[in-house]
Amino acid sequence: MGAFDGKVVWITGGGTGIGRAGALMFAREGATVALIGRRREPLEEVAKEAKAAGGKIAIEALDVAERDKVDAAAKRLISQFGRIDILVNNAGLNVVNRRLEELQPSDFDHVLAVNLTGAYNMVNAVFPIMKKQQDGLIINIASTAGRRVSGVAGTAYSASKFGMVGLSLSLTHEAWKFGVRACCICPDDVNTPIMARRKVKYPQEVLDQFIQPEDLADAMRFVALMPKRTSIPEMTVYPTNIRPLTAAETGMPG
Repeated sequence: MGAFDGKVVWITGGGTGIGRAGALMFAREGATVALIGRRREPLEEVAKEAKAAGGKIAIEALDVAERDKVDAAAKRLISQFGRIDILVNNAGLNVVNRRLEELQPSDFDHVLAVNLTGAYNMVNAVFPIMKKQQDGLIINIASTAGRRVSGVAGTAYSASKFGMVGLSLSLTHEAWKFGVRACCICPDDVNTPIMARRKVKYPQEVLDQFIQPEDLADAMRFVALMPKRTSIPEMTVYPTNIRPLTAAETGMPG
Protein backbone atom coordinates (compact mmCIF):
# COMPACT_ATOMS: atom_id res chain seq x y z
CA MET A 1 0.00 0.00 0.00
CA GLY A 2 1.34 3.40 -0.97
CA ALA A 3 0.63 6.67 0.79
CA PHE A 4 -1.02 8.05 -2.37
CA ASP A 5 -2.87 5.00 -3.67
CA GLY A 6 -5.84 6.16 -5.75
CA LYS A 7 -4.63 9.76 -5.98
CA VAL A 8 -4.11 11.61 -9.25
CA VAL A 9 -1.17 14.02 -9.33
CA TRP A 10 -0.23 16.45 -12.10
CA ILE A 11 3.33 17.82 -12.16
CA THR A 12 4.54 20.57 -14.47
CA GLY A 13 8.20 20.70 -15.39
CA GLY A 14 8.05 16.96 -14.84
CA GLY A 15 10.96 15.97 -17.07
CA THR A 16 13.91 17.11 -14.98
CA GLY A 17 15.06 18.28 -11.58
CA ILE A 18 12.44 18.90 -8.90
CA GLY A 19 9.57 17.78 -11.13
CA ARG A 20 11.26 14.49 -11.94
CA ALA A 21 12.02 13.81 -8.27
CA GLY A 22 8.45 14.60 -7.26
CA ALA A 23 7.00 12.43 -10.02
CA LEU A 24 9.09 9.43 -9.01
CA MET A 25 8.18 9.88 -5.35
CA PHE A 26 4.44 10.05 -6.03
CA ALA A 27 4.65 7.09 -8.44
CA ARG A 28 6.49 4.95 -5.90
CA GLU A 29 3.80 5.84 -3.38
CA GLY A 30 1.00 4.57 -5.62
CA ALA A 31 -0.27 7.73 -7.33
CA THR A 32 -1.29 8.11 -10.94
CA VAL A 33 1.01 10.85 -12.24
CA ALA A 34 0.54 13.15 -15.23
CA LEU A 35 3.88 14.51 -16.39
CA ILE A 36 3.60 17.92 -18.06
CA GLY A 37 6.49 19.68 -19.78
CA ARG A 38 7.67 21.27 -23.00
CA ARG A 39 9.91 18.44 -24.23
CA ARG A 40 8.49 14.96 -24.71
CA GLU A 41 11.79 13.05 -24.59
CA PRO A 42 12.67 13.78 -20.92
CA LEU A 43 9.03 13.20 -19.95
CA GLU A 44 9.20 9.76 -21.56
CA GLU A 45 12.43 8.97 -19.71
CA VAL A 46 10.82 9.89 -16.36
CA ALA A 47 7.69 7.94 -17.31
CA LYS A 48 9.80 4.85 -17.93
CA GLU A 49 11.42 5.17 -14.49
CA ALA A 50 8.08 5.83 -12.81
CA LYS A 51 6.42 2.84 -14.47
CA ALA A 52 9.29 0.65 -13.32
CA ALA A 53 8.51 1.85 -9.80
CA GLY A 54 4.91 0.73 -10.23
CA GLY A 55 3.31 4.04 -11.11
CA LYS A 56 0.61 4.74 -13.67
CA ILE A 57 1.77 7.58 -15.93
CA ALA A 58 0.37 9.97 -18.51
CA ILE A 59 2.35 12.48 -20.58
CA GLU A 60 1.30 15.89 -21.86
CA ALA A 61 3.98 17.72 -23.84
CA LEU A 62 3.07 21.40 -23.80
CA ASP A 63 4.18 24.86 -22.73
CA VAL A 64 2.24 25.96 -19.64
CA ALA A 65 2.36 29.54 -20.93
CA GLU A 66 -0.07 28.54 -23.70
CA ARG A 67 -3.46 28.62 -21.97
CA ASP A 68 -5.45 26.97 -24.73
CA LYS A 69 -3.10 23.97 -24.74
CA VAL A 70 -3.22 23.75 -20.95
CA ASP A 71 -7.03 23.77 -21.02
CA ALA A 72 -7.13 21.10 -23.74
CA ALA A 73 -4.70 18.88 -21.83
CA ALA A 74 -6.71 19.32 -18.61
CA LYS A 75 -9.85 18.15 -20.37
CA ARG A 76 -8.05 15.07 -21.67
CA LEU A 77 -6.57 14.19 -18.28
CA ILE A 78 -9.83 14.70 -16.39
CA SER A 79 -11.66 12.60 -18.98
CA GLN A 80 -9.01 9.89 -18.61
CA PHE A 81 -8.69 9.81 -14.82
CA GLY A 82 -11.90 11.42 -13.58
CA ARG A 83 -10.33 13.65 -10.96
CA ILE A 84 -7.27 15.66 -9.92
CA ASP A 85 -6.09 15.47 -6.31
CA ILE A 86 -2.75 17.26 -6.35
CA LEU A 87 -1.28 19.82 -8.74
CA VAL A 88 2.43 20.60 -8.45
CA ASN A 89 3.27 23.84 -10.24
CA ASN A 90 6.97 23.35 -10.80
CA ALA A 91 7.63 24.53 -14.38
CA GLY A 92 10.10 27.38 -14.38
CA LEU A 93 13.02 28.86 -16.23
CA ASN A 94 15.51 31.69 -16.19
CA VAL A 95 17.73 33.44 -18.71
CA VAL A 96 21.49 33.94 -18.77
CA ASN A 97 21.48 37.73 -19.14
CA ARG A 98 19.31 38.50 -16.13
CA ARG A 99 20.75 41.67 -14.60
CA LEU A 100 18.64 44.78 -15.18
CA GLU A 101 21.18 46.47 -17.42
CA GLU A 102 21.35 43.46 -19.76
CA LEU A 103 17.88 41.94 -19.49
CA GLN A 104 15.91 42.04 -22.73
CA PRO A 105 12.18 42.90 -22.58
CA SER A 106 11.35 39.75 -24.53
CA ASP A 107 13.22 37.65 -21.94
CA PHE A 108 11.36 39.37 -19.10
CA ASP A 109 8.05 38.56 -20.80
CA HIS A 110 9.08 34.94 -21.39
CA VAL A 111 10.17 34.29 -17.80
CA LEU A 112 6.94 35.71 -16.38
CA ALA A 113 4.81 33.90 -18.97
CA VAL A 114 6.17 30.51 -17.90
CA ASN A 115 6.93 30.98 -14.20
CA LEU A 116 3.89 33.03 -13.17
CA THR A 117 1.22 33.03 -15.88
CA GLY A 118 1.92 29.35 -16.52
CA ALA A 119 1.24 28.57 -12.87
CA TYR A 120 -2.00 30.52 -13.04
CA ASN A 121 -2.99 28.71 -16.23
CA MET A 122 -2.65 25.39 -14.46
CA VAL A 123 -4.58 26.61 -11.41
CA ASN A 124 -7.31 27.93 -13.68
CA ALA A 125 -7.52 24.53 -15.40
CA VAL A 126 -7.81 22.42 -12.22
CA PHE A 127 -9.79 24.69 -9.92
CA PRO A 128 -13.26 23.89 -11.32
CA ILE A 129 -12.83 20.13 -10.84
CA MET A 130 -11.24 20.57 -7.39
CA LYS A 131 -14.12 22.87 -6.41
CA LYS A 132 -16.60 20.25 -7.62
CA GLN A 133 -14.76 17.58 -5.63
CA GLN A 134 -14.57 19.90 -2.60
CA ASP A 135 -11.05 18.61 -2.30
CA GLY A 136 -7.65 19.34 -3.79
CA LEU A 137 -4.11 20.47 -3.04
CA ILE A 138 -2.01 22.87 -5.10
CA ILE A 139 1.73 22.89 -4.39
CA ASN A 140 3.56 25.83 -5.94
CA ILE A 141 7.35 25.61 -6.20
CA ALA A 142 8.58 29.18 -5.87
CA SER A 143 11.97 30.28 -4.52
CA THR A 144 13.63 32.29 -1.78
CA ALA A 145 14.05 34.77 -4.66
CA GLY A 146 10.30 35.29 -4.21
CA ARG A 147 10.80 36.32 -0.56
CA ARG A 148 13.83 38.58 -0.91
CA VAL A 149 15.38 40.28 -3.92
CA SER A 150 18.25 38.30 -5.36
CA GLY A 151 20.65 39.82 -7.84
CA VAL A 152 21.88 36.31 -8.59
CA ALA A 153 18.37 35.22 -9.61
CA GLY A 154 17.82 38.38 -11.61
CA THR A 155 15.04 40.88 -12.18
CA ALA A 156 12.61 38.76 -14.16
CA TYR A 157 12.99 35.59 -12.10
CA SER A 158 12.59 37.44 -8.81
CA ALA A 159 9.52 39.26 -10.13
CA SER A 160 7.98 35.98 -11.30
CA LYS A 161 8.59 34.22 -7.99
CA PHE A 162 7.31 37.14 -5.90
CA GLY A 163 4.20 36.88 -8.06
CA MET A 164 3.99 33.13 -7.54
CA VAL A 165 4.13 33.58 -3.77
CA GLY A 166 1.32 36.12 -4.01
CA LEU A 167 -0.73 33.80 -6.22
CA SER A 168 -0.27 30.92 -3.80
CA LEU A 169 -1.12 32.91 -0.67
CA SER A 170 -4.19 34.29 -2.43
CA LEU A 171 -5.28 30.72 -3.11
CA THR A 172 -4.84 29.88 0.56
CA HIS A 173 -7.01 32.88 1.44
CA GLU A 174 -9.74 32.30 -1.13
CA ALA A 175 -9.92 28.58 -1.98
CA TRP A 176 -10.17 26.95 1.45
CA LYS A 177 -13.96 27.33 1.52
CA PHE A 178 -14.14 25.01 -1.51
CA GLY A 179 -11.96 22.37 0.13
CA VAL A 180 -8.87 23.41 -1.85
CA ARG A 181 -5.58 23.98 -0.05
CA ALA A 182 -2.38 25.55 -1.36
CA CYS A 183 1.23 25.50 -0.23
CA CYS A 184 4.06 27.58 -1.63
CA ILE A 185 7.44 25.88 -1.20
CA CYS A 186 10.30 28.38 -1.42
CA PRO A 187 13.65 26.60 -1.74
CA ASP A 188 17.01 28.29 -1.82
CA ASP A 189 19.47 27.09 -4.47
CA VAL A 190 18.61 23.60 -5.74
CA ASN A 191 20.97 21.42 -7.76
CA THR A 192 18.91 21.29 -10.97
CA PRO A 193 19.62 21.95 -14.66
CA ILE A 194 18.55 25.60 -14.24
CA MET A 195 21.96 26.18 -12.64
CA ALA A 196 23.44 25.84 -16.10
CA ARG A 197 21.70 29.13 -17.00
CA ARG A 198 24.00 31.04 -14.66
CA LYS A 199 27.05 32.67 -16.16
CA VAL A 200 29.34 31.24 -13.51
CA LYS A 201 29.40 27.46 -13.27
CA TYR A 202 29.58 26.14 -9.72
CA PRO A 203 32.13 23.53 -8.67
CA GLN A 204 30.73 20.10 -7.78
CA GLU A 205 31.61 20.77 -4.14
CA VAL A 206 29.07 23.58 -4.08
CA LEU A 207 26.41 21.73 -6.09
CA ASP A 208 26.64 18.81 -3.66
CA GLN A 209 25.87 21.16 -0.76
CA PHE A 210 22.86 22.72 -2.46
CA ILE A 211 19.36 21.42 -1.78
CA GLN A 212 18.84 18.31 -3.93
CA PRO A 213 15.67 17.64 -5.96
CA GLU A 214 14.85 14.64 -3.77
CA ASP A 215 14.75 16.96 -0.74
CA LEU A 216 11.96 18.92 -2.39
CA ALA A 217 10.13 15.68 -3.22
CA ASP A 218 10.22 14.89 0.50
CA ALA A 219 8.78 18.35 1.22
CA MET A 220 5.94 17.70 -1.26
CA ARG A 221 5.22 14.37 0.42
CA PHE A 222 5.07 15.99 3.85
CA VAL A 223 2.67 18.68 2.68
CA ALA A 224 0.48 16.24 0.76
CA LEU A 225 0.12 13.92 3.77
CA MET A 226 -1.08 16.63 6.13
CA PRO A 227 -4.76 16.12 7.11
CA LYS A 228 -7.35 18.16 5.25
CA ARG A 229 -8.12 20.16 8.40
CA THR A 230 -4.64 21.67 8.26
CA SER A 231 -2.90 24.08 5.90
CA ILE A 232 0.74 24.97 5.33
CA PRO A 233 0.50 28.17 3.27
CA GLU A 234 4.24 28.56 2.91
CA MET A 235 7.40 26.53 3.49
CA THR A 236 10.97 27.81 3.08
CA VAL A 237 13.80 25.33 2.57
CA TYR A 238 17.47 26.19 3.04
CA PRO A 239 20.64 24.10 2.87
CA THR A 240 22.41 23.77 6.21
CA ASN A 241 26.10 23.33 5.44
CA ILE A 242 26.78 25.42 2.37
CA ARG A 243 29.70 27.78 2.64
CA PRO A 244 29.18 31.40 1.53
CA LEU A 245 29.72 31.75 -2.21
CA THR A 246 32.44 34.10 -3.36
CA ALA A 247 31.70 37.05 -5.65
CA ALA A 248 33.45 35.18 -8.46
CA GLU A 249 31.21 32.15 -7.99
CA THR A 250 27.98 34.13 -7.95
CA GLY A 251 28.95 36.39 -10.84
CA MET A 252 27.96 39.39 -8.73
CA PRO A 253 30.18 42.39 -7.93
CA GLY A 254 32.27 41.93 -4.80
